Amino acid sequence: MDLQKLIKQTEERNPGQPLYNQAVKEVLETICDFVNEHPKYDQYKIVERLLEPERIIKFKVTWVDDKGEIQVNRGYRVQHNMAIGPYKGGLRFHPTVTEDTMKFLAFEQTFKNSLTTLPMGGGKGGSDFDPKGKSEGEVMRFCQSFMTELQKYIGPDTDVPAGDIGVGGREIGFMYGQYKRLRGEHVGVLTGKGLEWGGSLIRPEATGFGAVYFLEGMLAAKKDTIKGKRCIISGFGNVAWGTALKLAELGAKLVAISGPDGYILDEEGINTPEKIAYMDALNATRNNVVAPFAEKFASAKFFPGKKVWEVPCEIAMTCAIQNELNGDDAKALVANGVKYVVEVSNMGCTAEAVAELQKAGVSFAPGKAANAGGVATSGLEMSQNAQHLSWKRERVDEELHHIMNSIHENCVKYGTEANGYINYVKGANIAGFIKVADAMIAQGIAY
Repeated sequence: MDLQKLIKQTEERNPGQPLYNQAVKEVLETICDFVNEHPKYDQYKIVERLLEPERIIKFKVTWVDDKGEIQVNRGYRVQHNMAIGPYKGGLRFHPTVTEDTMKFLAFEQTFKNSLTTLPMGGGKGGSDFDPKGKSEGEVMRFCQSFMTELQKYIGPDTDVPAGDIGVGGREIGFMYGQYKRLRGEHVGVLTGKGLEWGGSLIRPEATGFGAVYFLEGMLAAKKDTIKGKRCIISGFGNVAWGTALKLAELGAKLVAISGPDGYILDEEGINTPEKIAYMDALNATRNNVVAPFAEKFASAKFFPGKKVWEVPCEIAMTCAIQNELNGDDAKALVANGVKYVVEVSNMGCTAEAVAELQKAGVSFAPGKAANAGGVATSGLEMSQNAQHLSWKRERVDEELHHIMNSIHENCVKYGTEANGYINYVKGANIAGFIKVADAMIAQGIAY
């Protein structure tokens, strides 16, 4: 495998797609030595095949707003790889959605799903539609129009989308209703469904819960514990809420959360049921601001326009969006004594940030490993749907915990370096690659 040649070819074949090229470069740099030690992967051109999505679907979505005016958006579904199972990955509704965004997320999803040990391939989709500020009727009409096209390409054994940014239980419900209307069948074609009609317990909290379980593994590997640790997180949506909930349950001290308007600092700790419930309530308003938190709780202070990464902490967790933590942020965290950084958002750190953290010896967990709890629980929802059963909360949580422990063990297995430092990026990429690559070889030149 010629690393620089592949990176150059990828950039030339994907111009104007910086996110996809960033994701590809990170993976190639960490698996290069492993691939070169195992000639079979070059023989079957596995890396070259993985760099091309199996299918990219792009479509027009027209819908009518409350004023009776026709609106036009773009819809996407990138079906990246199904070597180990049906395509699986979320749907994102956000103005920043582009083909580049979807390709990078689908690429990452392939390795993430492989790490879970569940039979799921990688995919991702969404639209540049913005649910913020829309009425419920407008959101419903958009979702129905979106699903009218998407349903041609998905199915319980083909492609099973889930929610993501801008797509919660309400949107999943509207899309599922349209799927049933058009196809006349009640099957597990979406995950994140309501509990009354096929959903799974713990799914809303799963990404955050799983990330904290992975963090526990990181701490244990250094003979450390989470109790009393000073933590900060970005974001306040479902992912941040689930993270805060589990941090509080395990005795950590969460002192700061953030949104696009700034961050909240609460030295008393954001760890009471009332405060965490208010995080969830803020998310439900869909206004994307955290300032009201300081108005409700006297112990909290609001810092408008500031990034949460300036707050001294031992543990930092990205829970918002890609590339939210840059090189300068990483330097500030290191200067303030951070010991663990966990990407709970997909590719939440820039390449420069990751380099700074690793250079300083900080334990750093990439999103494809740390945030796999969401898709893992979606996979468990698929299992429940296939069995026509609904598992108890305790069983789902136990399965999730087991999966996250397994992911951590594989990262340690393939990522431990000669000096004892655990390179979780390298470990996650190699472990995720092996399962997909070996399945592709076994199945011949299918894709």
